[in-house]
Amino acid sequence: MAEDFLHDRLAKVEKLRASGIDPYSRGFQPTHSSASARALIGEAERTEPVSLAGRLMVKRLQGGVVFADLQDGRGRIQLMAGRNIVGDEEFDRFADLDVGDIVGVTGPIFRTRRGEITLEVHSFQLLTKSLRPLPEKWHGLKDVEIRYRQRYVDLIANPEVREVFRARTRVITAIRGLLDERGFIDVETPVLQEVPGGGHARPFMTHHNALDRDLFLRIALELHLKRLLVGGFERVYEIGRVFRNEGLSPRHNPEFTLLESYQAYAGYEDVMQLVEDLVVVSAMAAGRPLEGAYQGESVDLTPPFRRERMADLVLEHTGRHAEGEELNDLFEEHVEPRLRQPTFVLDYPVEISPLARPQAALRAAGNVEAHPMDEDFLRAVEYGLPPCGGLGVGIDRLVMLLTDQPSIRDVILFPVMKPET
Repeated sequence: MAEDFLHDRLAKVEKLRASGIDPYSRGFQPTHSSASARALIGEAERTEPVSLAGRLMVKRLQGGVVFADLQDGRGRIQLMAGRNIVGDEEFDRFADLDVGDIVGVTGPIFRTRRGEITLEVHSFQLLTKSLRPLPEKWHGLKDVEIRYRQRYVDLIANPEVREVFRARTRVITAIRGLLDERGFIDVETPVLQEVPGGGHARPFMTHHNALDRDLFLRIALELHLKRLLVGGFERVYEIGRVFRNEGLSPRHNPEFTLLESYQAYAGYEDVMQLVEDLVVVSAMAAGRPLEGAYQGESVDLTPPFRRERMADLVLEHTGRHAEGEELNDLFEEHVEPRLRQPTFVLDYPVEISPLARPQAALRAAGNVEAHPMDEDFLRAVEYGLPPCGGLGVGIDRLVMLLTDQPSIRDVILFPVMKPET
């Protein structure tokens, strides 16, 4: 059926070209968005002509009038094309447009008798002929596989999805603004690395042909940022993509966005204060009240956040004293799933620290997630790394919380998917 639809639309394209109309034309310049055009009407009966561009989402013929909904990046507005206004030839051409076509329209804004803000079409231009049908119920596309795999359709069909990604942009902008105000320098560090360090994860490997050597996609940002502290930058941060060759889950995507910052002469109390401040400005940017809900559960983001030692939390939930890897295993199994309010977990065991000395032995024993030794980083530290506090925040998970999304794929525009069958 989709192929028949495509065939019919291609036939329309050829018909338009044969009549001298370019179905993919240029040169139209909108003067307003749908939102700014709607705001013009005020108490006036009719405005001066404005020009809008967008996608036709609904079209209905009523005698000598065609009503349609035009959707652009800021919302929707109704269009009305009358035979008595545009003439027979242009009216028939407008009536022959399809849902999904991108058009430019010009005319005044007015209110219908029912009070609907409407653009009265005086002229129009087909800008892009759509060849594929939108979902039949484009206001409610629910198939998550289609939504994630064909995000472009999802964004057309579900305007609320666009709002999630606008909120994501505002959150990142707010984070950058706070860090910039506090004297942090926004930097960029290598994505391709000789030694993937800064976290426990299996890396992606690639081969550099000119140098004839293997390189790795970074799994964290830490080690290069700390090199910059050695070099004299006292406050640095990066918001960038990192890559981990791991499975998929509602909280995991092989590539994700990470914020890391490092601050000379700061302790973890300073960093915890910074985290609280970042969460507050991010919530404000996303339009989420501090006392709100995530997936039906109340979550209060009002500082100060709870502070507890890992060992105390494990003892509280299991009644057991533990150390090292066992402590971390008990925490992940019994404590982490039950933490529902913002909590700083303190005093992690050194055995799970990515930079601890035992990692080299673990790697030699076959642990592919253990850190290889980064000799250049050690050389940098030998020049003198100032005492510092560091921070890592998964931007995607933060946006999930602030926009109440159940899966990391809901906040990544183009998530990694299983092969299409």
